[in-house]
Amino acid sequence: MVSESPNGAGWHLYRGTGVPGDGISRLPAPPAWRRFDGEVVSSTDDLVQAGAYDAGSYRGGRYLPDAATIDAVNAALYLRRPLLVTGKPGTGKSSLAHSIAHELRLGPVLHWPINSRSSLQGGLYSYDAIGRLQDANLARLGPEAAPSPDIGNYVTLGPLGTAFAGWPIPRVLLIDELDKSDVDLPNDLLTIVEEGEFTIPELVRMADAGPVTVQTSDAAGRVPVRDGRVRCSAFPMVVITSNGEREFPPAFLRRCIRLDVQAPGPEQLAQILAAHLGEESVESSRDLIHRFLTLRDAGDLATDQLMNAIFLTSADGVGSRAEHERLAELVLRRLNSEY
Repeated sequence: MVSESPNGAGWHLYRGTGVPGDGISRLPAPPAWRRFDGEVVSSTDDLVQAGAYDAGSYRGGRYLPDAATIDAVNAALYLRRPLLVTGKPGTGKSSLAHSIAHELRLGPVLHWPINSRSSLQGGLYSYDAIGRLQDANLARLGPEAAPSPDIGNYVTLGPLGTAFAGWPIPRVLLIDELDKSDVDLPNDLLTIVEEGEFTIPELVRMADAGPVTVQTSDAAGRVPVRDGRVRCSAFPMVVITSNGEREFPPAFLRRCIRLDVQAPGPEQLAQILAAHLGEESVESSRDLIHRFLTLRDAGDLATDQLMNAIFLTSADGVGSRAEHERLAELVLRRLNSEY
């Protein structure tokens, strides 16, 4: 059992209660080999004004983690390491990121969905060179023809780049389904995960002009970039999800805290359903829940399929057993089935 601290909070900053708190204020200094000295260029007020603490509150507030998940999240926070979450679809891997951001008040989740065309630069930033050239040409026609082509208006940090900007608190970055990426992307991530920084070549060439204010990928607005270098001051809480479709290289794995999320058992499943649908819906759907568990044992089914089935069969006017059966069969289709 983990010993409690004098204030009763224990070592856990994230406790999985779904109740927003000040746990992040107790985050201790990082290990000496994981310290980053980036300039703080924004404030928590920017996140509050953007409505950040309310973002994803429903999804995050109803997530029910088990003890292993809570330990893994806190280990990643303490060690300033990414959290690699593996599990079947529908086991709540993505919802975990929203739960962390909601409970620790870390602002809106920065979401980077991965596909086979995703690249490291796409996650870090984009530069609209064509748009800048067009505006520069218009500006030559007169000051009223177009705004001044300030380069900062054409540089936008991606979700990954935004997470490593100079925030005073760790931002939550969800790198979703990394196993769908090109084979090189996990290794490409190693440098920024280790160094906590990256450069924007288009801005490095303009270092003598002073800081350039660029756009971020979320509602938190804009941040200044000095000398073309973006470096974190607080290492982000990086949640990387994988459906286990392929293995990752050892060099990548050893830099992550790894968590394998299992499908919820009957007791945890009942708690999840009650949090979303209420105790009455759970009690009135015992047969449907039993059917779901039986089907899940024989093939892949996701928890949200059961939630949809209960919601649908509880609709006004759905009264006969035959209707219940038809609607349940419509929703509870195995994910690994061709039919």
